[in-house]
Amino acid sequence: MRFDLITIFPEFFTGPLDHGILRRARETGLVNVNIQDLREFTKDKHRTVDDRPFGGGEGMVLKPAPLFEAVESLLGRSMGDAAQPQPPDPKTAIVLLSAAGKLFHQETARRFAQLDRILFICGRYEGVDERVATYLATEEISIGDYVLSGGELAAMLILDSVTRLLPGALGNEASSQNESFAAVSNASATLTENEDDRSPNFSRHSPLATRHFLLDYPHYTRPAEYRGWQVPEVLIGGNHAEVAKWRSAAAIEKTRRNRPDLLAPEVLGP
Repeated sequence: MRFDLITIFPEFFTGPLDHGILRRARETGLVNVNIQDLREFTKDKHRTVDDRPFGGGEGMVLKPAPLFEAVESLLGRSMGDAAQPQPPDPKTAIVLLSAAGKLFHQETARRFAQLDRILFICGRYEGVDERVATYLATEEISIGDYVLSGGELAAMLILDSVTRLLPGALGNEASSQNESFAAVSNASATLTENEDDRSPNFSRHSPLATRHFLLDYPHYTRPAEYRGWQVPEVLIGGNHAEVAKWRSAAAIEKTRRNRPDLLAPEVLGP
């Protein structure tokens, strides 16, 4: 099985891959792990991978172009555009590690273990351009309701969890069948915030947020049009009231799609 780790900190993985089950799995050829520096797919002298988000806000957002081109280079094929999107390979997952993703459980690990290849996109800063989540990634995954500086740690957790399920990874195959979450995945977690109450994980722009937590609203950065996919017009218009209104609605919709368990029943609807 092959794993690709797309990151701006390739040196991060020097230690975690060199120990225990992962080391043995690599040495025996059970898994092949490739680390890809995202900055190799930038075009400017500063090797810039991020930009300020449309509509304003704190922090920087990873741009779509380097991520699309990195994935295409690794896969050896185009991911298409808005006019002609390319269907995903059913045996390959492109996983965006994101605090706004669906929660990772043991059943997710078992499903991933049936694949031939997984590409991990390790997010950083305030997030990733939403066109990456919508049109490039096949999965948007979160490992829990808490804040990390980037997706590298999350990628390693998933890589380890999946590798140990591969036949031959463990000395005793029964070990993976008799451990926690083998029969059902029912993990729980507690939602937390940053000390300054500006966590990139959860939006506080909706009045509904006093009753439940919302995932962060989608982010977009330059270019305003990429492969035919447009940034929502409201984010470019300069009307801050309309931007706030759009972000509230978008946060609710994304929460309904990825984490309906966070929504109150009256918001979730039938």
